[in-house]
Amino acid sequence: MEYHIINAFTNAPFSGNPAGVCLPDSDLSEAQMQRIATENNLSETAFLVKKGDTRYGLRWFTPTTEVALCGHATLASAYVLFDERERNAEKLQFKTASGLLTVTRNGEWICLNLPAAPPEKCPSYPFITNTLGITPLVVYKSIDFMAVVENEATVRSIKPCFAAFETLVSEAGQEYAKHGLIVTAQGNECDFVSRYFAPNVGIPEDPVTGSAHCTLVPYWAKKLGKQTLTAQQLSARGGVLQCEDKGNRVLVSGQATRYLRGQINV
Repeated sequence: MEYHIINAFTNAPFSGNPAGVCLPDSDLSEAQMQRIATENNLSETAFLVKKGDTRYGLRWFTPTTEVALCGHATLASAYVLFDERERNAEKLQFKTASGLLTVTRNGEWICLNLPAAPPEKCPSYPFITNTLGITPLVVYKSIDFMAVVENEATVRSIKPCFAAFETLVSEAGQEYAKHGLIVTAQGNECDFVSRYFAPNVGIPEDPVTGSAHCTLVPYWAKKLGKQTLTAQQLSARGGVLQCEDKGNRVLVSGQATRYLRGQINV
């Protein structure tokens, strides 16, 4: 099976978020995909199967579970297709658990058209404070929990206590058992910054999280009164995103670079 590792939301090696991209000739079983993703041990492994001219089935797996939406592995998948199999295409469509996703390219930038997930205020559950070691200014929930903190320096300084996530199910309800925690603040040299933690799905800290921006972009667009925003994710690897609020959709653009091209034998 053809296999790639692509660093998403960066144009440099050893940065951004590495995603595995598998291109089997036909659909694999869920058990097969999960075992491959566990073996790869990346934040997400994407599985692409062609369904039409420029339409593909796309599924994403962490080392422990399937997820309904993954931005960086979608960008990585599009990068492989534009570079290897769909060189003349300017648009791709992916049939996913989150609906039909459209991806376009503009030079070296790849733009994901994702469903917006505006956040709503919620209680500041103790597990959030215990995990972050600080009390957020305000807490929201959407696909994930989102803690807004004072400034960029605070986002950078957080050293999370992942054991506190074990209380998530009992405190916040079973529906949030597989979701993560976004921490965000206004940026110094960009519109906003963030970090993302999801140990409950096998990702202690995600390097760059496209899907988190489905929540971040509506929030910061309203907060800052801007439709177009620049963002940075402040993980150790780091990443840069160009974003646009389109109401019920969010445009998230990034660059990508190849780390590995190979073959998986199963």
